[in-house]
Amino acid sequence: MVNSNNAQTSLWAPRQHARSLMITLRPFLIGGASGLVATTVIHPIDVIKVRVQLDGQSSKTSSRSSPFAVAREIVVKGRFLDLYQGISAGYLRQIVYGTARMGLFYTFEDKLKKRAKLQGREISFIDRGIAGLCAGGLGSFIGTPTEVALIRMQSDGAKPLPERANYRSVIDALKTIARKEGIRGLWSGATPTVVRACSTNFGQLASFSESKHQLSKHTNMPEFSKSLVASAISGTVAATLSLPFDFVKTRMQWRSRQQGGGVRYNGVLDCIIKVLHTEGPTAFYRGFTPYYLRIAPHAIIMLTVSDLITKICLPW
Repeated sequence: MVNSNNAQTSLWAPRQHARSLMITLRPFLIGGASGLVATTVIHPIDVIKVRVQLDGQSSKTSSRSSPFAVAREIVVKGRFLDLYQGISAGYLRQIVYGTARMGLFYTFEDKLKKRAKLQGREISFIDRGIAGLCAGGLGSFIGTPTEVALIRMQSDGAKPLPERANYRSVIDALKTIARKEGIRGLWSGATPTVVRACSTNFGQLASFSESKHQLSKHTNMPEFSKSLVASAISGTVAATLSLPFDFVKTRMQWRSRQQGGGVRYNGVLDCIIKVLHTEGPTAFYRGFTPYYLRIAPHAIIMLTVSDLITKICLPW
């Protein structure tokens, strides 16, 4: 009888271990999957946003293109596929950064919920904000090389033919950047990238979780409607908080080289000062329309899909 019980215990142990591992990995897998769905839909808007932000670098008097003018130019020239330029880098970015930030946020939030429960209180917005800041910072630092590759691939099609790198894939882009600029080149613009990610995740994940909590507390809305409303709120907050950091990040990672081989921007502060001097303070909110149209729908799609997948996977 004892041997029988021992045998059952030894058979059950691996299953318990596998289930425990799956519970740990679940928020990461769900975050990555929902991010890939959102990226597929939103990528063309991201391409337009990048090109608008890079507009006006060549000279003080250069024309400023609107998001609609950029989109029209791409379509009129029959280069519709340019709207999906760099999609492989976008997917890799989501697999690395998206998976990490979503997984880390829900892992941190779960730990903070348990701590708050032990203290006899509910988790606060500050707790959620801390989880968002930490998840965004860690995830973005890990994913910076994919962000650099994404910016280079998206902006490559806007250059004159002789100046194009013509990256064959995201792997080719990463190899080319590392070969020409060294490993540090893969982390160019890491500081504004991390700061942007912290502000985005504070605005997006923390406000989504808090909005959904408040909607559950004060309304009788269906679960799906709560997800939609909360994700719309979070997208608006995230876009407003993070665009200036995104602007600086894009300029730093594009790293346009002037004649003579010098790097256009020598650091984050240098970038901010030069943009203020040559383009004015409103430049930091250039491309707000495509940025908002990227961030808000991306948040709605990603967070709603994440909730749906979580509901399906909950019994597992």
